[in-house]
Amino acid sequence: MSSKQSVLSASGIVAGYTSRPSINGVSVELSKGAPALGITGASGVGKTTLANVLYGQLKPAAGRVTFDGAAVSKLRLGAKKRFQTTVRKVGQNGFFGLDGESTVRRVVEDDLKAARKAGRASGESVEQILDTMFLEPRFLDRRLRTLSGGERQRLTLALALSTRPEILILDEPTTALDPTLKDKVSARLRDLIAEREIGLLVFSHDLDLLARLCAQVHVLAEGTFVETGTPRDLLVSPQHPATRDIAEAYPEAVRALRAVQE
Repeated sequence: MSSKQSVLSASGIVAGYTSRPSINGVSVELSKGAPALGITGASGVGKTTLANVLYGQLKPAAGRVTFDGAAVSKLRLGAKKRFQTTVRKVGQNGFFGLDGESTVRRVVEDDLKAARKAGRASGESVEQILDTMFLEPRFLDRRLRTLSGGERQRLTLALALSTRPEILILDEPTTALDPTLKDKVSARLRDLIAEREIGLLVFSHDLDLLARLCAQVHVLAEGTFVETGTPRDLLVSPQHPATRDIAEAYPEAVRALRAVQE
């Protein structure tokens, strides 16, 4: 794989956990330095399914996912480890599969070790990595099971950023955060994405969050993208019924955008 290209591409994806696919013929492409992309839709439409397919955690029934031209499902051990440090994914459930008795320090150190082996060491200290997502050094000796949902989410984001990824996939990244932290985290993410030229894909039902992070958003419904536009356009002038349903959940954001237009 060539680190210069850093293109994650999905073509004609059909996937789902039931006999009726929740994703039916979707194509999407991400690359380092490209404008941030969002995918929105109601709960249960297949956003997480598509995120898992892109990261190689779920094999599609049809279609192909490649990274720099190589099929993600066929990456050998060394290439797969490099892929998983170059392309990072943060899910909404935090540390799935990790021992709750592990300390924050141990988890961060293990992640940095894996990054070094894959040639993606950032040179940052454990404390600097935590500070990326507003976590103080006092968290280092905390066990994972003692962290709140918001603390776990911020730690997961900090770990993903620690390998200086070229592509970042976020699935509902701020659901566990209160409004103040959501504002701080989204602003920090926006700055880091721009500074490091990270290719960003955000899956979220929250159009307000997508407006903060993304240049363009696809609306997922009935297995496919039914509408595409800027976050502002989707909030203020939604065309598809699925988009209107989502926009109606954020009346304050809509009013603020309309006020700016006037």
